[in-house]
Amino acid sequence: MMRELNLDQLRTLVAVTELGSFSAAARALHLAQPTVSLHVSELETRLDTQLLVRGGRRVTPTGAGEVLVTRARQLLRDAGEAVELVRRHRDGQVARVRLGSSSGAMVHLLPRILERLDAELPGIDVQVSVARSAELMNRLFVGDVDLALVATPQAAFPGLSVSPWRDTPMMALLPARWKAPKAVTPQWLASRPLIFNEPTTLVHQQTMAWFATAGLHPTARIEMLFNEVTRRLVAAGYGAAILPFEHPSETLDGKIQVVPLRPAVTRRLAVAQRAGTVLSHAAQRVVDIVWQFRELRGR
Repeated sequence: MMRELNLDQLRTLVAVTELGSFSAAARALHLAQPTVSLHVSELETRLDTQLLVRGGRRVTPTGAGEVLVTRARQLLRDAGEAVELVRRHRDGQVARVRLGSSSGAMVHLLPRILERLDAELPGIDVQVSVARSAELMNRLFVGDVDLALVATPQAAFPGLSVSPWRDTPMMALLPARWKAPKAVTPQWLASRPLIFNEPTTLVHQQTMAWFATAGLHPTARIEMLFNEVTRRLVAAGYGAAILPFEHPSETLDGKIQVVPLRPAVTRRLAVAQRAGTVLSHAAQRVVDIVWQFRELRGR
């Protein structure tokens, strides 16, 4: 019977069961929806039994499906651990932890964290992948990363926990030559040329919500994905931006003036990991060091 079980199909079945729909599983696994349907139907054909109840608002497992999903989770964990053990043996490494980081944590926070990890845990190979927070949640859900530093809020995923970790003030970044007030209001900033993050980002959503408190809906002169490029444009006098402010070096040698927002806005980062699962010893040690950088405001 084992030769009839395909790990990719089992992973698909688990995702459909946990997310409750074929379309959600397709998005999480980066598969076409027909491929997800084919994986499940081939499993049902091979096992000669129905595994999922379709047709309702949420796809649910049958009794047989629930039995298989429970065992499939263990099989997938065992397969992943087996591959990892072979790789470690091949490379002579003690352990590996896969850390995902949003771009918002990358510039100043991530290098500090990695420096401490290298100093205190030299035997652990920390592999970093940088992506948008929503993408990292998907990767964590399917097991491609062990933990992730993400911006919040995030859509809930079954089996994942998201714990508040670090708050950073959102500030108005203005060209140094502009005459600015002591605190920037939506009314003042809306009349200036603006540089926004791309609409898919949480920073953009927070920015537009801040303007909306004053009933304003300004348009940007340009929209950018990378904060470092945005800062360069501000320094060149192209416009103003609203971004999280982490470090004095972000003023680019005084070419940018950083002014508080009124009302104030905070960007919150969180640590996301699998809930109810005992982390490997190496992953837990990495988490412990990440938590040393915890900084929440008002707590």
